[in-house]
Amino acid sequence: MKRRLFFLLPDIAHTHAVIKELLASGIRRDALHVVAKPGLDTRHLPVTVYPRLGDSAGRLETILWDGNLLVFLLALLAGIAMFLLQLHWSWLLLPAALMLISSAAGVLFTAHVPSVQLSGFADAIHHGELLLTIDVPLRHVSWVESLVHRHHPEAVAGGVSWHIDFLHA
Repeated sequence: MKRRLFFLLPDIAHTHAVIKELLASGIRRDALHVVAKPGLDTRHLPVTVYPRLGDSAGRLETILWDGNLLVFLLALLAGIAMFLLQLHWSWLLLPAALMLISSAAGVLFTAHVPSVQLSGFADAIHHGELLLTIDVPLRHVSWVESLVHRHHPEAVAGGVSWHIDFLHA
């Protein structure tokens, strides 16, 4: 799993400069994505379609969340059925354990997997700013952040999210 860094840049010239420096530093072009409002000349930028940027990761997050809720519901129903059938109390430990594991998995997922909603950038993009996302391994996050901020103080960090390569998000 990689991290997706978000930077807002004021214009195309600054975005070109940041991308050029990142490419020179060894960041692959397919790890860079730019979201801009329609009408801007983005021919030479690695532009992505706005909704596509978070679609796959968002779908995975929804599937995992819904699956977690389903496991919890099924365990709860099984516990109620076992109680009504007056089975021995030790059988109630099974659905209770499933509910506990399901809850713990949800807490771990939300606590340790960062998420940035793209809707938070909509106003800035609408006003002409460009959103640059950079997909990097976790060990390179601080290096890339310092590289961008050291040479481009105009870049505003917009957060960190997660990214999985095989989803092509």
